[in-house]
Amino acid sequence: MSRFDNITIFCENTDVEKTYPFGTTLQDIIHDQEIDIGSPILGAMVNNTLKELDYLVYKPKTVCFIDYRHPDGKRMYMRSLSLVLFKAVIDLYPKNKLKIEHAVSNGLYCEVGEISDEDEHIEIVRKLRKRMQEIIELDIPFERKEIRTEYALKIFEEFGLDDKCTLMDTRKQFYSSVYRFDNVVNYFYGYLLPSSGYLKKFDLVKYYEGMLLVAPKENDPQKLPDIVIQNKLFEIFQEFKEWVEIIGVPNVGQLNLATQNGKISEIIKISEALQEKKLASIADMINKRKGELKVVLISGPSSSGKTTFAKRLSIQLSVIGFKPIVLSMDNYFVDRDHTPRDKNGDYDFESPQALDIKLFNENMLDLFEGKEIDLPKFSFSTGQRSYNGSRLKLDTNSIILVEGIHGLNPLISEMIPNNRKFKVYVSALTPLSIDSSNRIPTTDNRLIRRMVRDYSYRGYSALETMQRWPSVRAGEEKYIFPYQEEADVMFNTALLFELGVLKKWVEPILKEVPPIVPEYSEAKRLLKFLSYILPIAEKEIPPTSILREFLDGSSFDYS
Repeated sequence: MSRFDNITIFCENTDVEKTYPFGTTLQDIIHDQEIDIGSPILGAMVNNTLKELDYLVYKPKTVCFIDYRHPDGKRMYMRSLSLVLFKAVIDLYPKNKLKIEHAVSNGLYCEVGEISDEDEHIEIVRKLRKRMQEIIELDIPFERKEIRTEYALKIFEEFGLDDKCTLMDTRKQFYSSVYRFDNVVNYFYGYLLPSSGYLKKFDLVKYYEGMLLVAPKENDPQKLPDIVIQNKLFEIFQEFKEWVEIIGVPNVGQLNLATQNGKISEIIKISEALQEKKLASIADMINKRKGELKVVLISGPSSSGKTTFAKRLSIQLSVIGFKPIVLSMDNYFVDRDHTPRDKNGDYDFESPQALDIKLFNENMLDLFEGKEIDLPKFSFSTGQRSYNGSRLKLDTNSIILVEGIHGLNPLISEMIPNNRKFKVYVSALTPLSIDSSNRIPTTDNRLIRRMVRDYSYRGYSALETMQRWPSVRAGEEKYIFPYQEEADVMFNTALLFELGVLKKWVEPILKEVPPIVPEYSEAKRLLKFLSYILPIAEKEIPPTSILREFLDGSSFDYS
């Protein structure tokens, strides 16, 4: 094809196929077809691959323009907003370093150094918010350049981005991307918006020792979400911040250095020991209520490691004299023909109404009173509950550990007195960051875990797992996350080193996702993210590790 030939573009938003000159940008197509998708266009899927709006079209393509309501549109918005905050900090407080840490309370928690004075803290946040608004109104373009890594390292070093230098140096690539934004440079491991003027809605509010960067609601880009105080969730993040300091690996670059230098074995041992210590402390909390306490309800989202947590906690409880019994709430599913359906008419297995709540409560109360019960067994293949003769009666010092996604929902244990139950929330709250400006979403960590497990033990491809994931996430948002703060204690199952281990398992199955499906973009995003992490051998991981629930080699029985 000559570079002067016209090329054919099919736009999915308008269902129009049209020819354009070689080198037409996505922005040109928007203007030509006057495309309106209900809210500002932020980027586009070009042959199911995310592109920025200045992308030059040089071959026949299928294009679908996206806005904030698309997951990648929201990511582009959040990265761009983070760079605006980064610039605001440099403009006003050049001696302070911005650290974007984790998602909590419907925002991103950030810190700009230690601030001891309350009034000063309030004033810093106010000035930063005002400066961000000024930057947005100036409509400054985000400019990305692909340059040789040796030059990129010099630029990052000049701006004091040492963690980014370490990461780029350990990645060993010829070229690296650099974003220039007026007087600052940075990189956000994913695409940005065309300019700061696109960031019409945001907020920056004081939160604990730092601040919360707030972006619009996912389903309503014209409104900001309410700040939901999540003290317990924040505390568990802060606990892991301390663990990261103990281990000395705050980001992917430092993890890569430890892997290169043969120090990963020690990191694995310390990480596992810190988790074991936390498990022992939870067992001690339960022991303080010995006598009245009869059931531990363990809840958490998909792939959080609930099953292994329950088994490891049972060992710790055994050490201090309990006789723990681990039960799965899955066995209380109602028969398939009584399962509720979602708005699409599909079975809604994420709903608490998919469980026989009455039977579960009656069984628990009977056990507390010393009665013997028939244990139900649910078959996912037949969709029916059955009884195989298994019976249960509590002995002296017995305690029941019930594992299931709805454990914290008050509806599930409504008949059980509060003094009889202890609630634990379990999740993989990734303590590792890519660098000081780029966090690792906990959702990505769990999705990678689930893909590995689904492929190895359930026969699902990565594509099938990704196709189910939006439904799983919707169920978590509706039925699990609202009850996090009901927990008596939270436990973080994420391990600093685990993405390096899972990389070997998940990369081959992600590469099997074909380019003709919408999930191809997500597969490419995850592959790029994993490309920054050096592989870590699994030989040092103990057989009782939570990570073994998703790999092989566990000493626990999951049948």
